[in-house]
Amino acid sequence: MLQREGLIESEHNRRVRVAGFSLSDLEQLYIMRVTLESTAIRLTIPRLSPEDIASLEGELAQMTHFDEQDDFERWEVPHRAFHSLLVGGAGDRVSITLSQLSDHAERYRRLHATRVPEVKLRVAYEHRLIVDAAKAHNAETGARRLGAHLAQTAFEVMEFIDSSYKPEALRETLEHLVGPDEPFGSSV
Repeated sequence: MLQREGLIESEHNRRVRVAGFSLSDLEQLYIMRVTLESTAIRLTIPRLSPEDIASLEGELAQMTHFDEQDDFERWEVPHRAFHSLLVGGAGDRVSITLSQLSDHAERYRRLHATRVPEVKLRVAYEHRLIVDAAKAHNAETGARRLGAHLAQTAFEVMEFIDSSYKPEALRETLEHLVGPDEPFGSSV
């Protein structure tokens, strides 16, 4: 199963090894995440209760706390809960699929979060903007902001690993879903 999911590489009568970073794999993961997660948040925002908004705020506060401690392991827990809350209204199958995509993207996120320190402020700002859209029950703005947020992470990891890589398919996906008016993600 791990081999089928691209996480390990194995040849007959040879050792099994963890698959290396693949920019093509990263781009494909984020094409799926941007597309599906943007759709899921559009479906979820109108269904969010005041308690759900309070939970989003709580997850943001925890992320801030663990970010200040440079504790990625603990930061990842509220981060996953945050994204899960944002897509929960789209249904269980969508939520499970997005959780699996997030699992696959985690090793790239880890590289991003631990090697690019200036990213912390940008990520916190983007999360805040997404919550603000959710509070306003503006599903379209929430979807654009979430799509741009996810894509920006992928673009930064790609730039860090190999600045010559051109993620044209992800750029095209983002252009169709987000449009040119988003307040962040200008380096896309």
